[in-house]
This record gives sequence, structure tokens and C-alpha cells, in this order.
Amino acid sequence: MFAVAYFIIGMTVLSVCAIATNGALDAGGAYYMISRALGPEFGGSIGIMFFLANVCGSALYVLGLVEAVVDSFGVPPGQKVGTGVHVLPQSYWYELLYGTILLALCLVVCLVGASIYAKATFLIFLIVAGVLGTILISFFATRPIGVPIRLPHFNGSEIENGSFTGFSLATLRDNLGGGYGVDYTTGQMMSFSSVFAVMFNGCTGIMAGSNMSGDLKRPSYSIPRGTISAVLFTYLVYNLLAFFMCATCNRTLLQKDYGFLRDISIFPPLVTVGIYAATLSAAMSNLIGASRILYALARDDLFGRALALAKKTSASGNPIMAVILSWLVVQLVLFSGKLNTIAGVVTTFFLLVYATVNLACLALEWASAPNFRPTFRYFTWHTCLLGIAGCCVMMFLISPVSASASLGFLLLLLLALHYLSPSSTWGYISQALIFHQVRKYLLMLDVRKDHVKFWRPQMLLMVQNPRGSARLIDFVNDLKKSGLYVLGHVELQDLDALPSDPLQAQQDSWLGLVDKLNVKAFVSLTLAPSVRHGVRQLLFTSGLGGMRPNTLVLGFYDDAAPQDGLAQHPAFTSAREEVPLGFPPVRAPAAPKLLSAREYVGIVADALKMLRNVLLARHLESLDKAWELRRAASSPPSIHVWPVNLLRPDSARYADTCSLFLLQMACVLNMTRAWRRAHLRLFLCVEAGAMPHAQEDKLRQLLKDLRIQAQIQLVPWDAVVSLHWQAQRAPPGGPALAEEESTVNFPANATQVSDEYVCAANKLILEQGPAPAVRFLYLPRPPADTSLYPLYLHHLDLLTRDLGPTVLVHGVSAVTSTQL
Repeated sequence: MFAVAYFIIGMTVLSVCAIATNGALDAGGAYYMISRALGPEFGGSIGIMFFLANVCGSALYVLGLVEAVVDSFGVPPGQKVGTGVHVLPQSYWYELLYGTILLALCLVVCLVGASIYAKATFLIFLIVAGVLGTILISFFATRPIGVPIRLPHFNGSEIENGSFTGFSLATLRDNLGGGYGVDYTTGQMMSFSSVFAVMFNGCTGIMAGSNMSGDLKRPSYSIPRGTISAVLFTYLVYNLLAFFMCATCNRTLLQKDYGFLRDISIFPPLVTVGIYAATLSAAMSNLIGASRILYALARDDLFGRALALAKKTSASGNPIMAVILSWLVVQLVLFSGKLNTIAGVVTTFFLLVYATVNLACLALEWASAPNFRPTFRYFTWHTCLLGIAGCCVMMFLISPVSASASLGFLLLLLLALHYLSPSSTWGYISQALIFHQVRKYLLMLDVRKDHVKFWRPQMLLMVQNPRGSARLIDFVNDLKKSGLYVLGHVELQDLDALPSDPLQAQQDSWLGLVDKLNVKAFVSLTLAPSVRHGVRQLLFTSGLGGMRPNTLVLGFYDDAAPQDGLAQHPAFTSAREEVPLGFPPVRAPAAPKLLSAREYVGIVADALKMLRNVLLARHLESLDKAWELRRAASSPPSIHVWPVNLLRPDSARYADTCSLFLLQMACVLNMTRAWRRAHLRLFLCVEAGAMPHAQEDKLRQLLKDLRIQAQIQLVPWDAVVSLHWQAQRAPPGGPALAEEESTVNFPANATQVSDEYVCAANKLILEQGPAPAVRFLYLPRPPADTSLYPLYLHHLDLLTRDLGPTVLVHGVSAVTSTQL
């Protein structure tokens, strides 16, 4: 038992010493170490558990002292009060009274302060050391004697004889076996685990020094030396005493007489004084430890007003209210009245705390943070792991129910603190561990092993001002399908002309926006002389390793005045005072734009050259997703998909890379939880005499192969296409010349698209009712001739005018797979 207990304690002490020598320590001991290493959630929850462990431990030692006092001075059953030294009545209420008096004595010492406690414990240490010396001498000096043992009986009492044999090999051999008996307090048969639960409490005092870390002059120096010395000294003394007892006292004496050391001592009263002093010291140690933990918890404000009273201190800095509150809780525990019952609970709490101390040290070691440089180096992650394993195994061996209940209580505290406690500036080990693991897995993410089966959209959404883009940010969050999502922003300034980087001050506002909108996005800000240069920078540099944006999302370039949608967003309706977030107001209608039409189309062309897919979102701020979800139960919304290049009717295809990418994006949106009830409607534009049903069957088979569920709707568009061919047949120098300023000359051929044709295509789309929640349209490539960029944008404007929420899509990468 001692080997198991001290193995657990030894591993924990190594972890305590490592953490204690890695920086300045303050009040709270193990709580302070855990909270500053694992963060407020773990620290606060374990702090409460450690407080309860010390409180129950103090009650345990007080009850042990009461038991010793009653054993010496209590009136035996069947005798009258006042015979000899046996003057104290015995009953539950009398023993509770004795415990209350002894606890009040501990309270007085702790209220005076840590200095008087230190002097008192040093005096007790000298007394206990002297008593131990006399006991060890007594094993050699006392002659073999018989010891009568008075045992309680239903008729009164009976006498049984134990014997002190002196050092005897036969006695040693007889005592080596198990021989567990019945617990006199509970009537239950004892076992290795139940006896270990009681015995382990005699080993937990080694944390007393670290509990008083706030009262030590040099805690980083004193805690390792004092704690390791205590472990070695107590382990030696315990084993020496156990061996001497085993070799000199028979089993009857050991099991039936709890005061047998007094019976065999050369000076019996001194043993009594030693037992009283040791238990009183342990009770005080746990009481003052509990008060210091409670004070540290209150000072950290993890539980708000609930512990506000515990912050109050005396003029000398002694947390008197924390001491009084701890005393009250110990007093409540005393009502249980059964030492061995409390012992199991206390041991479970202590083992849980020790496991967490080891976990804190293990996390610091595994995180490999450069600032984790403890001067105490006699530990490794192996010792931490062994300590955790030992604590967990013994917890469940002692009492599976208590262990499970303690873990459940710890989990509840963790969750409560996670959601209710204010954020701290201590640093979170979870962040260091996440960084460590993410770096490792990013290195393993090999872009050469990418496969189309596992493709997912990785979005870079360019945002000028979030006030005008709140719903677009939310929509793209639905569209990313667990992929990378980056909010990009370009600040038009020159760093050479600035005293410092202006983006650092903006970073917190953007991160606060991400938290408030509850989107899973990163933020990437850059300085550039123009928006186009800034977008290029972000396309080149955003992401890391195999996680880089493969799709650029832009708002549409038109003359519509931006609206401040942030104040109306559901995330801000309950906290309007937080709406500003440091962002400027939206651009006034008369104010100049930050980029020209030519530059905007140039950004689209740049992205396609860099093999990035492009999405242009128009009227997305008018998409009320909350309203669409509310009406989904009675009238499911629809998503309209037009996978044909409406600006190239002479080369319309449904199975090119761009059309398949468009289908994939519509399907991805439909797969998200918010849009799962929406219906996909796919529009197949057909001409007379082109075998429409054959085209429909072919498209239906394609959808089946791609596992996309969509309703196909045939749309005759002969009247629209005829306008295109009329423009093509116009003679040179005729009406076409008059329309030269409103046509686009595509690089692939001499196709010309007139405004009349584009307006007819727009009308064709509008006629396909009822109005959908969102439309997906094919986005043609920009022309090679940059002088035609404004005209290209003009035609996109005509095509999408009054369509409501619309996404123009151009894909350059294969994203669909029919393979398993």
C-alpha cells in the first residue's frame, strides 16, 4: 500500500516541482499551478475539488483526534462517568461536541495567521519527532508483555488478550498475510482498496507546503526541497514503523487495539501527546490549505459574487473570511460522524487533484512551449503519464461510484465555468496543444495526395466593410462544407508612410465579428496600394500547407447603395450596444468607390489565372435566411440552378467543368443543415427540334451518377436565342456597328451578345416562378481584351438585375466524382 501510495505521490511531486520552478507562484498552491497551466475552466473546477478535499481531510483528522481522545478518556460501555481517567461520555452528539471544540481550536490558530500556524506546526513537528524516537526505542527496550484489550459486547464488554512479543521471526511470519476484518464503524468487510482509502490520507500532507505558496518567501525554492524531503522522510518512517510493528506485535493486538503503541511505550503519556499533536497539525494544515485555495478562487473572480465574501483579508493579509467559510464547511462535514466513510471520499478527491496536477505538467511538456523552462528537471512526460494512470486506477479501485460521481461533478463545473466565467489573461494550454497538433497534421496534409473524391470548397471572401456584408458572410459559411473559410480585407494604405501597422488594431474587431456571427472563419488582413493588388496578395498567401483557398468570393459590383445589415442581424438584436465593433459606417451613395469596374473584372481574371474558382454574389443582403427557415415547414424554399452559359448560347453545354462545379456548389448548399429542406430545381434550356427529352434523360443520368437529387425543368428558349442569331447575321456596317459599344467580343470566337439578348435571358429567368431563395448562374470568363471589361460587367449586371439573391459561379477545377 505504501509503495502504491508513494508511487502516485512521487510522480505528482515531480510534476509539482516542475511547475513550481517555472515561474512566480502566488496563493493557491496546486489550484494556482493548474489554473495557470490549463486555464480557468480546469483550474476553477479542480480548485473546488481541491478545496473540498482539504475540507473533508480536515474533518477526517478532527474525527480521528476525537476517536483518539474518546479511546483514552471515554467512558467504556457499562461504566459510570467519573471512574479513573475515563470521564468523557460517549455518543454521537457528545463526539460531535468534542469535534466542534477541537475544530474551534484549529480556527483560532488559522485566524491569527500563517506565522503563528508555522510556529505551531514546527512545535508539533518537534513533539512528533520526539514521540517517534521514544516509540522506536520502545520496540527494543520493552520486554514481551500481554496486553488485555477491552472489546464492546452486547452484554457490556469482553476482554481479549493481545501480545507484544519483541522482535520475533514467527510474529513477522504470522503478520505477513492479509487477514482483513470487519470495519467497526460501518460493519462492512474491509479489503485492500478500502484500507488503502483510509491509509492514503496519511500521505496527503506532502501538499501542505505548496498550498501555502502565497505565504512562502521563495516558493519556487522552498516547495521542491520541502516537498521531496517530506516524501522521503515520511516514506522511511512509515515503512520502518510498519516493519517494527509487524515483527513485534501479534495480529490480535494490531487489529483490536488502536492505542497499542501507548501500551508498549516506555513512556505511554508521550504517545498520547504525539497522536493528538499529529492529528491536530494535520487538521490545521488542511483547514489553512482549504482557506488559501478558497481565497485564490475568490480573488480570480471565476465564480463571480458567489465567493466575493472570501476576498476579505485582515490588515496583515490573512484571508480571515476564507478561513471562517472553510471552518463552516468542515463543521458541516463533521455531522457525518464516520471517519472511514469520509476517508474514501477524501482519497478520491485528492487522487483526482493529483491526476490533474500531472495532467497540467504533461500538457506543458507536450506543448513544447519555449517558455516552459523549469529549473527542476527530474521529470519527463512518462512520469506525468504514470502519475495520471496510477491516480485513475486507484480512484476506481477504491470506489467506482465515488470516482464516477467526482468526475461527473468535475465535468459539470468545467462546463459551467466554460460558459459563465469571464475570459482570463493567464494563457490557455489548450491553445498551445492545438497549435502543436495542427502544425503536425498540416505537415502531414500533402497536396500531392489530393483526390477529387475528397474535394471541399475552401473560401476566401473579400469584405470591404462587414456592416454591408453580414448576410453574405453567413451565406458563405453555409457554402464552405467544413472547408477552410477566410474573411479577407484590403486596407488601402502605404506602410512606408505610417508609424506602425494599422491592421493590428483592427484584428480584434474582425475576430469579435467572427465570434458574434458564429461563423467558422479565419481573418486575413493586408495593406496594399490597390484592392486588386491586395486580393492577389491574399490569394497567394492565405492559408497554410494543404489548407489554402481554392475559391474566391466577391460581392457584386453595381451602383446600389450599401445597407448596414449588421444592426438587423439576429446576432446583434439582443446586444445593440456591441454593434459598432470598431468598423466604419457604410459608404454613402455619393461617395466614390475604392475600385473601378475594370479593376473589379481584373480581380476575377487574376483569380481564374491562378486556378481559383470564382463566385460573385449579388443581392445576398436581401436573403433572410431566418424567414426562409421559418416557412420551410409549410413551403420548402427552392434553389434554382442554371448550369448553362447564358452569354454563350452557341456553345451551351451542361457537362463542362464550370457547369459541374456550379452543380456541386448548389448541392453543397443543399446539404447543410439550414438548407436541407430546400428543393433543387435544375433548368434545362432547349430549342425546338433538339430532342429535348433525350437531353433531359442524359442530364437525369448525370445527376443520378453524381448522387444529386434535383427536379429538372425544361425551358424553351427559342425566342431568346433568335435574338442572339439576329445579332450574328447583321451585315457589316449595319445596325451592328451602332451596337458595337454594347457587345462583347469573346476571345474564343467572334460571338457578339447584345443588350437585348441579355435582357431577354434575364426575363426568361424571372419567368420561372415561384421566386427561389437563391439562384446559381453560370459565370463566363472575362474577355481577353481588357478594354471590354466594363462591357462584360455591364452584361452581368443586365443578366442578374432584379433576380434577388444570385450567385454567379465559374469553376476551373474538377470537383465531382462518380467513383466509390
